[in-house]
Amino acid sequence: MSLFRTLRAYLELARPANVVTAWADILAGAAASGLIAIWVGGAFTLSLHSPILWLLLATTGLYAGGVVLNDVFDAALDAEERPERAIPSGRASKTGAAVFGIALLAGGTAAAFAWHMLSGCIAIVVALLAVLYDRFGKHHTLLGPINMGLCRGGNLLLGVSAIPAVVPEFWFLAILPIVYIGAITAISQGEVHGGSSTTGRVAVIFILSVVSGMLLMGLLPAFKLLHGLPFLLLFGWMVLPSFLKAAQYPEAHHIRRAVGAGIMGLIPLNATLAAGFAGWPMGIIVLLLLPISIGLARLFAVT
Repeated sequence: MSLFRTLRAYLELARPANVVTAWADILAGAAASGLIAIWVGGAFTLSLHSPILWLLLATTGLYAGGVVLNDVFDAALDAEERPERAIPSGRASKTGAAVFGIALLAGGTAAAFAWHMLSGCIAIVVALLAVLYDRFGKHHTLLGPINMGLCRGGNLLLGVSAIPAVVPEFWFLAILPIVYIGAITAISQGEVHGGSSTTGRVAVIFILSVVSGMLLMGLLPAFKLLHGLPFLLLFGWMVLPSFLKAAQYPEAHHIRRAVGAGIMGLIPLNATLAAGFAGWPMGIIVLLLLPISIGLARLFAVT
């Protein structure tokens, strides 16, 4: 097997398009923390001492490590249901993938500690939750979506920890990704054999709850809803139609489409947060991650 093919297989395991959506969490969390306003004022630069740099490295390791280990735990099942994936196809070894995933989680946690002790502690919790989901959580209809949502909520708080003192004030922001990822995880349980209309309808209700939550954010003095509204409309346009379709016709291909749209929708959702807290230019910066993620999704599988 060529070196290029092997490297591509391990990159495929890490789901690069999805990792970019995790970067959006960090930028949105940093915007909520107030770091962006300080940064614009000239107190921070993108250097080895920048929290943005360390936290982007941290989330890269945590997210990629989590999804790599997911494929390690699913190797036997994928051999039957998804034989084209990297491990069952033989393009990546199960042992090599396990080492790769553990190294990514360790590296991501170390990067978080390089910024601040609180960031490192949040990273440890996210890493443990990711492994818990990979091994046990995903097999539970109710606990699985909650488990995965907690991972994503923790990732957003990792971004907020760019200014550690702000985390206790804005902890509730984690509720939004918990509910949203809960919706995606719930509906994704039918992406191989198809799902149920009931699960699809619940997922749609969750997404509408997230939209409502975003609108309620306008009650916060620090959040300017008018700045975030265009990004929220884009989010709804990207995500709701595919989820409604999957709820009405819960066949596997509709569900896979909804899951893909849901994952990509994380970027405009985070752009809404970033714009509301730090102004529409910050929302645009986060949104620019979308074409990068879409481009990578054409090269590497999202689900």
